[in-house]
Amino acid sequence: MQKQERLTLDLNAPAPIFKVIDIFDREIDLTKYKGKKALIAFFRHAGCPFCNTRVHNLQKHYEVLKSKRLEMIFFFESKKELLKSSHFHNSISPIPLISDPDKTWYHKYGVESSGLKSAKSHFTSFFQQVFEAKKKKVPVHWMSGNESIKTIPAEFLMDEKGIIRKVHYAKGLRDRMAIDEIIEFANS
Repeated sequence: MQKQERLTLDLNAPAPIFKVIDIFDREIDLTKYKGKKALIAFFRHAGCPFCNTRVHNLQKHYEVLKSKRLEMIFFFESKKELLKSSHFHNSISPIPLISDPDKTWYHKYGVESSGLKSAKSHFTSFFQQVFEAKKKKVPVHWMSGNESIKTIPAEFLMDEKGIIRKVHYAKGLRDRMAIDEIIEFANS
């Protein structure tokens, strides 16, 4: 069986348009984000300490980014019911949180699956990350259902015209776009 080539998004290309229902039962239509900038972030599973710590850190900048007309949209590979059962994930609102257990949008945005990168991150920094997550009171638990230990996060900055201006495919589970870079993009 031939391995399928992974698509990745190019800079200065239109963002793949989605129209989905988030876990709060709101329609999230990317075409309605015209005139606003957006951070579109793809995370792993609902219990991932790397991802939940990142969400916690991004939430702290929500008001500042929103005042600069930059919205955030978060995708998780977990099922809606699992995300809804988490107090932490429910507190993410008003930021849209989209459940994509079939990884439809992960594939369209070129989110990588890599056992090697995941294993390296777990080996070098898992316990440190769990400690940080526990300190911030974000959930840490094993995967369930079809969640994958191999999913590698990705983040995209989209401009007011729906064009991808920054792409960050993580090299490991702790590798994320710098907050300063996101704020600078919002200011530009």
